[in-house]
Amino acid sequence: MCRSLILGAVALLALASAATAQKRVVCYYSSWATYRAGDGKFEPENIDPFLCTHAIYAFVGTNPDGTVRLIDSWNDISLNGFKRFNDLRLKNPSLKTMVAIGGWNEGSTGFSNICGNPSLRATFVNNLYNFVRNYGFNGLDLDWEFPAQRGGGSADKANFAALVRELKAKFSPAGLILSAAVSAGLWAASVSYDIPQLSANLDFINLMTYDYHGSWESRTGQNAPMYASSVDTDTGLNIQSTVNYWLQQGANRGKLVLGVPMYGRTFTLQSATNKGLGAPTTGAGAAGQYSQEAGILMYSEICTLQRTQSGWTTMYDSTQQVPYASRSNLWIGYDNVSSVQAKGKYAKDNALGGVMVYALEMDDFRNVCAGGRYVLLNALRAAYL
Repeated sequence: MCRSLILGAVALLALASAATAQKRVVCYYSSWATYRAGDGKFEPENIDPFLCTHAIYAFVGTNPDGTVRLIDSWNDISLNGFKRFNDLRLKNPSLKTMVAIGGWNEGSTGFSNICGNPSLRATFVNNLYNFVRNYGFNGLDLDWEFPAQRGGGSADKANFAALVRELKAKFSPAGLILSAAVSAGLWAASVSYDIPQLSANLDFINLMTYDYHGSWESRTGQNAPMYASSVDTDTGLNIQSTVNYWLQQGANRGKLVLGVPMYGRTFTLQSATNKGLGAPTTGAGAAGQYSQEAGILMYSEICTLQRTQSGWTTMYDSTQQVPYASRSNLWIGYDNVSSVQAKGKYAKDNALGGVMVYALEMDDFRNVCAGGRYVLLNALRAAYL
């Protein structure tokens, strides 16, 4: 047999071996969704515990002394948010429940200060371990957004790797799970992450493969494209580039979990007659009824608008394998059933270790659009598993 055929066979065997590894469906739950009104209100009891292998409660924060800060003690403790979330395991004992520390609003400075001091970092590790055990979670998800950025220092990359290594030493003997959510941007990954170290010590890595484009830019762009488009000035802003980069830098493909957004990014068009990809914009689209944040609409809000309003134009971008829609001067780059199926198939074909959704409450969990409860999550699962 010639050498090229041997190498090809070895590569196929390696992929087949990776494909037999654990297949994860990781689901984030934004705990503040409990305060939304009407059909937007979402509580732990709205979670279908059989659709996810791992469910992650977002978020808790840090204190300067290395203790864990409850961002919303009323919801988490007084309303038994932690307990109600963990009680999902009573319905499905196979479900793993985790808690995430950090998030966008938490920033980077607190993590940077703690992890830059070896003694304080050791205290932080012990406090995180005790927190996870005391509240009955199966593990911890690290959402430091992002090391060496947003107020962090140049030593963050090494210090984050040290934090992960020390947490693994503490968590692993107790059978606790350790994961992290990481930026999809290639520049951010190079600055923030010691990829071989993270891959060696994390149980899985949640790639936040979304927010590639948004209303901070002056032209329309897709939130979570699979591939580059002809109008991209940066051809690295897509899922394929992110996954390839992490693999090239030494990540274990069986630990990479592909993130899929349950929301779209919105823009206000400069002209309602110029509404293609790369069209000039003047800012964010108006806030949604439930999400209440300019520039973002949950999938349930998008499908409701499309169902109840006339005048929508919807296009499926076959190059990037995601749809976009417009009405008057509103433009939305988002995901639908077809695009999440493509992403699930991509994760399966590339033997990745899982798929992840951010976040459960943004899907059509009430079936208001008549596609079925959790229509996107179910389509993603069917394509990946």
